[in-house]
Amino acid sequence: MIRFDSVRVEYEGHVALEGLDLEIREGEFFTLLGPSGCGKSTALRTLAGFIEPTSGSLFVDERDVTRLPSERRGIGMVFQSYALFPSMSVRENIAFGLRVRRLAGGERRERVDRVAAQVGLAPAQLERGVAELSGGQQQRVAIARALVLEPSILLLDEPLSNLDAKLRVQLRGELQRLQRELGVTTLYVTHDQEEALALSDRIAVLSEGRIEQVGTPQEIYEESASPFVCDFIGEATKLTEPQLRELGIGGSGETWVRPEHVHLPDDGGAAAVVRAHAYRGASTLLELEVAGAPIFAASASRAAAALEIGGAARVAVDQGALLRYGPPA
Repeated sequence: MIRFDSVRVEYEGHVALEGLDLEIREGEFFTLLGPSGCGKSTALRTLAGFIEPTSGSLFVDERDVTRLPSERRGIGMVFQSYALFPSMSVRENIAFGLRVRRLAGGERRERVDRVAAQVGLAPAQLERGVAELSGGQQQRVAIARALVLEPSILLLDEPLSNLDAKLRVQLRGELQRLQRELGVTTLYVTHDQEEALALSDRIAVLSEGRIEQVGTPQEIYEESASPFVCDFIGEATKLTEPQLRELGIGGSGETWVRPEHVHLPDDGGAAAVVRAHAYRGASTLLELEVAGAPIFAASASRAAAALEIGGAARVAVDQGALLRYGPPA
């Protein structure tokens, strides 16, 4: 459905995207994930037609859209700032693109009513000013304004970042439901790993304008392709040489372990000291010291939550779940 073919974007000597090659399937919820400045929003805006690539080509449904004006690409976009018109009502905001296309009034009204219901906006809210709405409701208006044009592709640029944590979780579930119902191919940009893992069919992790890994959420997390991906996605500990010896781990190269694969046995394992813990409801994240360096463990046991700072513990790891990278430097 979407193909980036060696797309390079350069601004005044700064390379924002370096030879991006990527394919996104029809009906897929695909996420571009990475830290600030990695090129994910640049990729989105290049696809939308707001940025012209320095080189390379963009294809939508096998059609070359590289030089096509944005309004002819069949793409809807939701911006991080929502970009709503404060002087217009909710209905007028949603209908704006339809007015530009000179759609008849009756059909315009029917489309707005239908899409508003799909995103959870009540009929009474359509006649209100957008300034009267909460952040979550404004987000729904922005999504409705994009969907009312019936795009083949929906682009979402960090659309939940301005909302509080509880509302973000609620709206991402609704976004996922809506995307499944409509079947629209969706490209989503975020720096929030939890959000990406929860929403996506597949994820591309970017760093400095290049793709580090493309895969399902499970592949990205459990089979991280590089130290960058391992360190960026979730939590992980890079084990030092003394820790490897203390824990009885052989082999060469960088070795990382995720906290759910670090355990606190009653006996055996390596000696550890509890340095900090964070209660998370379903589990407790512990920072332990082993062989003079930190290692993190996640445990659902009540005993873990009761461990005292500075107290002693024992640590063992699931060696089959270790993530290893390359030979030693």
